[in-house]
Amino acid sequence: MVARRGKPKENGGMDIVKKYEKVFQKQYQDWYRENEAYREQVSRDKNRLQYHLMPETGWLNDPNGLCQFHGWYHIYYQFTPFEPTGELKLWGHYTTRDFVNYRQEEPVLFPDEDFDAHGVYSGSAWVEDDSIHYFYTGNVKYFDRPDYDYIMTGRGSNVVHVSSKDGYHMSKKECLLRNEDYPADMSAHIRDPKLIRWGKYYDMILGARNDKGEGLVLVYRSEDLKHWQYHSRIQTTKPFGYMWECPDLFVLDGQLLLICCPQGVEQKGVDFANVHQCTVMKLSYDATKDLYEVEEKDGEADIHMLDRGCDFYAPQTFLDEKKRRILIGWMGIPDATYTNPTVEAGWQHALTLPRELSFDGERLHQTPLKELEALRREETSYTLSELSKAERSDLVYEAEMTFSFCEQMTLTLRKGVTLHYQNHLLTLDLGEHGSGRGERSVQLTQLENLRIYSDSSSLEIFVNDGVEVFTTRVYGLEGEIRLEGACEGSGKLYSLRGFEIVKAEAKESEMQREN
Repeated sequence: MVARRGKPKENGGMDIVKKYEKVFQKQYQDWYRENEAYREQVSRDKNRLQYHLMPETGWLNDPNGLCQFHGWYHIYYQFTPFEPTGELKLWGHYTTRDFVNYRQEEPVLFPDEDFDAHGVYSGSAWVEDDSIHYFYTGNVKYFDRPDYDYIMTGRGSNVVHVSSKDGYHMSKKECLLRNEDYPADMSAHIRDPKLIRWGKYYDMILGARNDKGEGLVLVYRSEDLKHWQYHSRIQTTKPFGYMWECPDLFVLDGQLLLICCPQGVEQKGVDFANVHQCTVMKLSYDATKDLYEVEEKDGEADIHMLDRGCDFYAPQTFLDEKKRRILIGWMGIPDATYTNPTVEAGWQHALTLPRELSFDGERLHQTPLKELEALRREETSYTLSELSKAERSDLVYEAEMTFSFCEQMTLTLRKGVTLHYQNHLLTLDLGEHGSGRGERSVQLTQLENLRIYSDSSSLEIFVNDGVEVFTTRVYGLEGEIRLEGACEGSGKLYSLRGFEIVKAEAKESEMQREN
């Protein structure tokens, strides 16, 4: 078993004494008080982002439990506070009313029970009856035998439920499902619960890997959010990867859609170029069979990439009080061969900008939330020919470009980083500033428009009204904006201010538990 106590290493890591021991809120608070120098070290890093949510120190990955409750947006996330490589997993917490001004809240969930002792893993929120219900994966690894492979054996994947009346104080944890509650043909890799409702029934979907090494989604059904029975599964006719992580099922503009992260998909041309993927599939629901089916096109599952960049994974969506379907993703990816130099400063990863989703009947569109326009400061309008002559050295900016014609172009986004378009292929090239990241491309019928968000060490590029997106970390800190090529149109550049983030006062010294 593991204790994660110890003094910080120079790079912000911890001298781990043991592994996988429970961690309680009191321990976290003690460690936090002891690590002021570590926080100061991280805050000085030149790669800290201006308008993205990051961990104050340590590691961040999947967004969790996204919801709006009594006007406040709650953004929880996988969090390892005291080292940048993701050992300890608990839920960090930000809140906001407007996606521009934030409060950094105290963490809310800790690995403090036998059924989640090795990590409070990813999960989601369901708002109903003036309460927030959270469902997450409690991770456990077993060490009583040396032959465990931690795929078929040696891992406990538990579905855990807690609720809250305010988003801060959690009820007593309940373990709802364990490995023995899953179908017999499943591996031990089952995780990331997310809910959808059909009339009186709630369906919980879980990312899964079966005993043949095929990815799929399990569906469990309940009428009361507490008692769940296996119902069905969602999978493609032909296997598509060995594991589907972070599934998210919802109806958007009349279409049932499944977002998930398949692992083990082979690259196909410029598609599926990352080690793991993030995709969207159109689904139908057959009421006569009471089954979900993945829609097909030309005899193949109709699957599209959700993002073309090097750093996008584990997105989660939610419906806000304005009935907008909002998506936030992890600006990172597991098992990548490339690096983040921020590790040397003691932190790693960030969340993407929030995006509103829409569906045009064929494709999903992602659009940065309207609220982000409040970050704009100075605005400059250009014709694209003028931009080719402009001497701009912005690093933190938003750019909008509309093309009336484009045969080929090279758009410099910062010194040494380009977006190139030729023969209908749009390619992002990070050059030497990718820290090992290569080129990423997408085939287009034509280039119509771009919306680009450049932060200190990230890029988010929305193509053709967000039907394609590139999200990536990037580490060149010399600004330069220039466009060259055979194209016509107009554009706007905005300098941007950063998020305003205040640290909320600590809540009670011990977690309040509801009876």
